[in-house]
Amino acid sequence: MKNEPAFQMVIDALLNAQTSFPARYLRLFADLEPASLKLVLDAWPKVAARRKQALLEDLKDLAEADILTNFDDLGRALLADPDAPVRVQATRLLWECNNPKLVPVFLKAMQADESPDVRAASATALGLFIYLGELEEIPSKIHHAVEDALLKAAASKEPTLVRRRALEALGFSSRPQVPPLIEAAIHQKDTEWVESALFAMGRSSDERWEKEILPRLRHENEDIRREAIAAAGEIGLPPARKALLDLLEDEEDLEIRRQAIWALSKIGGEGVHARLEELLEAEADDEEAEFIEEALENLILVEGLNELDMFEFDPDADLHEEENDD
Repeated sequence: MKNEPAFQMVIDALLNAQTSFPARYLRLFADLEPASLKLVLDAWPKVAARRKQALLEDLKDLAEADILTNFDDLGRALLADPDAPVRVQATRLLWECNNPKLVPVFLKAMQADESPDVRAASATALGLFIYLGELEEIPSKIHHAVEDALLKAAASKEPTLVRRRALEALGFSSRPQVPPLIEAAIHQKDTEWVESALFAMGRSSDERWEKEILPRLRHENEDIRREAIAAAGEIGLPPARKALLDLLEDEEDLEIRRQAIWALSKIGGEGVHARLEELLEAEADDEEAEFIEEALENLILVEGLNELDMFEFDPDADLHEEENDD
C-alpha cells in the first residue's frame, strides 16, 4: 500500500520539469491505491505534455519487460484524457489487460474517437479479445461483437493505419472472412500492408501461409524480412528452418538476427540446438548472450511440448484398435 504523503514526493517530481523524472519512481505507478491515483489525476493537467508522453512510454516499456507489473488503473483513468497522444498511450498501457469490461470502451474509441491514432491503438487492443474468444475464455457474444467491428473497420474507408491495425487484430480470428483480407493485403504494393499481412499470418498459426512467408525471409526490405521471420516462428514452420539457419551466417542487422534466433527457438528441429549453442559460445556481449540463453530455454520447452504431442493419448485411436482386434 502506497503511503499518501510519501507518494506526494512522486507527484512533486512529476511536476518538476527542471529535472529528469527518477526512474526508481516508475514502479510506484503500478497497482495504484485510489488515493494515490487521485493525486496523479489532480496533478495531471499541470504536467508538461512532453513529460506525460515520456512517463507513459516508460511505463509501457516497464510493463513489457516485467509481465508481473501493470499500470491498468492509470491506463483506464486516462482513456478519456482530452489530449489524443495521452489517450493513445493509455490504450497501449491496456494492451495486455484482459478485462472484458474494456471491450465497449475500445469499441467506442475505435469507431468514434476523433484521432485516427487512438482509433488504431484501440483496434490493436481489441485483438486480445479475439484471441480470448478463440480460446472460449470470454462470452461468445463479446467475441463476435469484436470480430464484427474489426471486420467492418478493416473494410471501411478509415485511414490506412486504422485498417491495418484492424487486420492485424483479426489475425487471431477463425472467421472465414479473414483469410481473403490477409491474402489481399499481402499482395499490396504498399509495403506496410505487406507487413500487416505477415503479422496477421503469424497470429493465425495457420500453415496455409507458408508459400507467402518463405520467399520473404530474404526480402530486401528489412521490415518485411523481419515480419516474415516472426511469422515463421509464430506458426512454427519447419520448412523455414534451413533459411533461418543460413540467414544467421550473413545477416548484419542485429534486430533481425535476434528475430531469427527466436523464430528458430519456436520451430526447433535438426541443427537448431547445436547452432544456438555455437552462437552462445562465440558471443562476447553479455546482453546478447543472455538473449541466446533465453532462446535456448524456449527451444527446450518447445521441443519438450512437441514430444508430449507425439505421445498424446487419443481415445478414438484406441477405440479403433479394439474394434479392429474384434
